[in-house]
Amino acid sequence: MKYSVYQHWDPLQACAVGRSYPPEFYSFIENPKVRSVMERIAIETEEDYQKLIKILESFNVTIVRNDISENREDHFWAGKYSPPPMTPRDHTAMIGEKFYMPGLEFGNNFFSKYKIFAQELFEFQDYCQNPTIENREYLSILINEKLNTLSERDKICMLERFKSIIRSINHNPLTTFPNNKKFNTFGSIEKFLKDHNTEIIYDKYINCATTTRIGKDLYFGTVVRGEKNKYLKSIVKEFMSDYRIHIVNCGTHSDGVFTPVKPGLIISLNDIQTYSKTFPDWEVVYLPEQSFAKIKPFMDLKQKNDGKWWVPGEELNDDFTDFVENWLKDWVLYVEETVFDVNMLIINPTNVIVNNYNKQVFDAFDRHGITAHICNFRHRYFWDGGLHCITSDLNREGIMQDHFPERNK
Repeated sequence: MKYSVYQHWDPLQACAVGRSYPPEFYSFIENPKVRSVMERIAIETEEDYQKLIKILESFNVTIVRNDISENREDHFWAGKYSPPPMTPRDHTAMIGEKFYMPGLEFGNNFFSKYKIFAQELFEFQDYCQNPTIENREYLSILINEKLNTLSERDKICMLERFKSIIRSINHNPLTTFPNNKKFNTFGSIEKFLKDHNTEIIYDKYINCATTTRIGKDLYFGTVVRGEKNKYLKSIVKEFMSDYRIHIVNCGTHSDGVFTPVKPGLIISLNDIQTYSKTFPDWEVVYLPEQSFAKIKPFMDLKQKNDGKWWVPGEELNDDFTDFVENWLKDWVLYVEETVFDVNMLIINPTNVIVNNYNKQVFDAFDRHGITAHICNFRHRYFWDGGLHCITSDLNREGIMQDHFPERNK
């Protein structure tokens, strides 16, 4: 039997689950306030992973986890520690009978075209960090001159990542990826799939945080609003002979803004698309003030401190100390009590794992015969990984179905 996924609500049989660094990893942090916070977050994060695993195993789902080296220095490269491999879905996808995943050369392969450009941008960091009107105009001229040397596809790809490059202007953007030449954080997942004769495609950066699998139809979300269809279609052209391709204008990972829970039901933060066209006659439950909208002050603070917990010495920064303490003191309980996340994991058409209770959502679940299992991933917004992101489907029972046969006419 080959492993496959055609509909993301089909019965889940095998699943990858991410992994965070253990508390002892943070012994390098000299500031005791910051170190104790990070140690507590590490302990509670693994506790929540285990709660999730327990629920999945109660449905006879086989679990495979990402890997972390016992040698902390295996995760140190380009001047800082790589983020832990907490969100396998952000980097992998089982589409049909093929699994897309990164190889050890992924960072170099994927970013090689943009590495020189990124380094040139660093030279203009004063203009980025002091965004006066004049500086913005000057930087825009410099960027456009460089972009004009790229192909159309590369130009769009570069623009898509421009904000993240600017945000981490003092840090190497390549280190935002959990894999490196020293250590393969996806090794156990790769071995598990090879043992089950699964075809593996490396270094395409196709992932299921931005891909929705509805049988014959594949929906690819744009990471940047208004991103041109030409670029996405060039990325997914290998699917066009077997699937109908749809582009959804999300402006972020699509699994963080809408989830088709089963045929006929969608949970959505807002009207990111015309559902009447893409999912005709399906019920849509809108939650416009939930998830990131409810914690905007924290997300603004997080962006200000983006990635600093992986850079030795940054923990001595007072702003960063305030940031991590603020998360535990003001936000963890608030999220647990009030925030509902559409980033949910579907076990099968009648069972779904969610982070919290929401009356609108649970009423819809009752109408559709769905049982919700609450698993609060307490530090979801600290790590930026919900229940869907911290997993990746490796096998679901079922074959490709056509839920919209009228589209064949």
